[in-house]
This record gives sequence, structure tokens and C-alpha cells, in this order.
Amino acid sequence: MKKRVLGRGLEVSELGLGCMGMSEFYGPRNDDESKAVLHKAIDLGCTFFDSADTYGHNHNEQLLGEFLKNSCADNIQIATKCGIRRRPGEYQRVIDNNPRYIRSACESSLRNLGVECIDLYYLHRADPNVAIETTIETLSLLVKEGKIANIGLSEVSASTLRKAHAIHPICAVQTEYSLWTRDVEREILPTCRELGVGFVPYSPLGRGFLTGNILPNSGFTQDDARQLLPRFTPDNLQANSPLIDVVTNMAIRKSCSAAQISLAWLLAQGPDIVPIPGTKNIKHLLDNLEAADITLTAEDLAQIALVLEAFQPVGERYTTEGMKGVNA
Repeated sequence: MKKRVLGRGLEVSELGLGCMGMSEFYGPRNDDESKAVLHKAIDLGCTFFDSADTYGHNHNEQLLGEFLKNSCADNIQIATKCGIRRRPGEYQRVIDNNPRYIRSACESSLRNLGVECIDLYYLHRADPNVAIETTIETLSLLVKEGKIANIGLSEVSASTLRKAHAIHPICAVQTEYSLWTRDVEREILPTCRELGVGFVPYSPLGRGFLTGNILPNSGFTQDDARQLLPRFTPDNLQANSPLIDVVTNMAIRKSCSAAQISLAWLLAQGPDIVPIPGTKNIKHLLDNLEAADITLTAEDLAQIALVLEAFQPVGERYTTEGMKGVNA
């Protein structure tokens, strides 16, 4: 797989792997299957793995740590995050950027992952009660101490990014971005490019919507967080269906999957973009990573652009609780 560079020099595979779903939110977890996916990803040239301390309440980082301990692969880049605290079994979160907490969270992540230095350490959400300058100063000290190599931000506004970058170079911003969610194109993505900051789209497949496999009458199990998300109500799925119809039709014409069209579109938005589709299924992993081999022509991109001009997503991305800290 080809490489891309985030920020001033973090070289990663052009498609990464989001690991959140291996621990929670999308049904029951199976560590053996998840580890098989991680190993297969390495075999296919994917070297960039994304986690967070809050995913499964440390489980996700510990899972990655076990994988790293038993993997012979080198040149693996690990990204993880701090800034959200949750109680086990609860979705309710507290955004915490207290310097003492950040340092404690970093130490915990290092232990969970079994590494001496984290390649990319994100602030998961910005705390309105703590100046971003104070937070970045704390993170910059961790860089000086060799505990983290690069600083990232997640779901921040352009203004917050500018303030942070003035204190210490920001390597990457991670925010939801897909054919279904394009808010970042207004301010944050142009600002990233102005400052030389990489961009990492999470949920690049719209939490499965852009695969074409989620229908208005699909329904979700009790342990699937999508049952609570406004965009995934039957009425809103129906209202958003014109977008997936276009993607599916293009996939049929190009003899590939809708997921591959969606990821290929993101890759075509610029060499500074590294999507991190998540999966705990080897079949889906293979399909996702093969998107790197799909070429969208100028005509394909123009057709998609024409559709996007007339399309407005229906439904909020998250619940009110989940929107805390978004575009902070």
C-alpha cells in the first residue's frame, strides 16, 4: 500500500484502521477475530492503527498492546487519544483537559499499548474550561519527554486549531468526514492545509451507511449504538437514501463496492487525507483496503460533486451527549 505523510513527517499507510468497534458500540466484541483483522491489515500493508483510552474503557488499547507484543511487523504507527472520561457501562462522558489528567492518561496509554512512545497522541475533545494553549503546552512537554512523537486534535474548530498550532506544531486533525458528512470542507480542512496539518477522517463510511447495506428497515441490536443516532432512524435513513443510490450505481458501473467508491472519493480529495475505516471483520477489511486500487476519473468526481451540491444530510451525527465538544 502507498504511503502518505501527516503534518511535518509522520509517514503512514494511505488507509488506516479504526479500532474502536473492536471494543464497543457495534455489537459484541471478539478479541480473537479482532486480532486476526489486525494481523491481516499488516499483511496487506496497512500500518496506521487508531485507538483511544475511552474505547471499551482501556480495552481497545490493551487489545492493540497484545497485538503489538505478538506481531513481528515493524514500522507500525499507533494513534490514540485522551480527553474523554466515561464510567464503565455508560455513554455519558466528561470532557477533561486538566494537565494532571492528560499526563496520567498518557502514562496509562503507554502501559496499555506496551510502547515507550505514542506515534500520534490526539486530544479527543477540547475542554471549554481549559485554554487550548494550556493543553498544548502540557502535550508539548510529553513530546519533549519522548512519551509522544506527534500531537493531534479531534473535532476542533479552525480557531482552536490556529491557537494550538501557534504553541506547538499539530500533526493531524481527526474529524468525521465522508460523502455523508462534509462540514469540514467549510473551515477546518482549508485551515489544516494552510498550516500544513494532516487530516484523518473517521467514520469515512458513515458508520456503515455508505456501504449500501443499511436499509430503513434494517434495525439494530441493543448493543449497537447506531440505534440511538438521529441519522439512523428509519425516516432519516430513507431521507438520506438518494446519496447511497448514486454511490451504489457508480459501484455497479465500476465493478466494485459502494464502500470502495466512498473511500476512493476521500482519497481523491488530497494527498494529506488518510481515512481510517473501522472493522472487526476480515472480509470488510479486504474490501476497504482494496479501495486504494480504485481510480475515480474526473468524470466520476464531477458526477459525485453534482449530486453533493443538491444533497443535504438529514439528522444530527450524534445524540446531544455525543455532540459535546464537537467543533470546539
